[in-house]
Amino acid sequence: MGYALAQEAADRGAQTILVSGPTTLTAPRGAEMIQVETALQMSAAVLDRLPKATVVIKAAAVSDYRLSRPSKSKLKKSETSHTLELVPNPDILKEIGTQKGARIVVGFAVETGDLLRQAERKLKEKNLDLIVANDVTWEGAGFSHDTNHVIMIDLDGEIEEVPLSPKRQVARRILDRVVHLRKKRGSRG
Repeated sequence: MGYALAQEAADRGAQTILVSGPTTLTAPRGAEMIQVETALQMSAAVLDRLPKATVVIKAAAVSDYRLSRPSKSKLKKSETSHTLELVPNPDILKEIGTQKGARIVVGFAVETGDLLRQAERKLKEKNLDLIVANDVTWEGAGFSHDTNHVIMIDLDGEIEEVPLSPKRQVARRILDRVVHLRKKRGSRG
């Protein structure tokens, strides 16, 4: 979904930066691509570029946890068991929300149940302008599909459902909503 959003934004003429973890997807034409491998690298890359951003769309979340002491080499097989200690990764979206200023900030809520309640909670908790929610148990939606089915919710409680569609069409609808929010905000200012 992030790649479809980056391509659509670049095609609309937006200066677009895509921060991405490892993938086999092709970099979007016209977008600056920043490749990272860890959640800490992603956090640094996003927050370093935040001051120049007017719109931030976080289409995917990194893992909530990471190893406290990653091994620098392969762990050899042995008869002894190993215990892995996990520590929380930074909440990049929440940090963006605390530094939001005049930016439009869009987050995603990937859920497997109680979609609207979880999305509305995240919208408020992370100081977002728009949340794009999808239940990955829906047929053809979410990861590993070229299609998605989402529900967008903004701070005014406006809800817009995008039925199962190609991800590029979903990206168009999300960016149309961002443009609407920017116009709305401009009329209030």
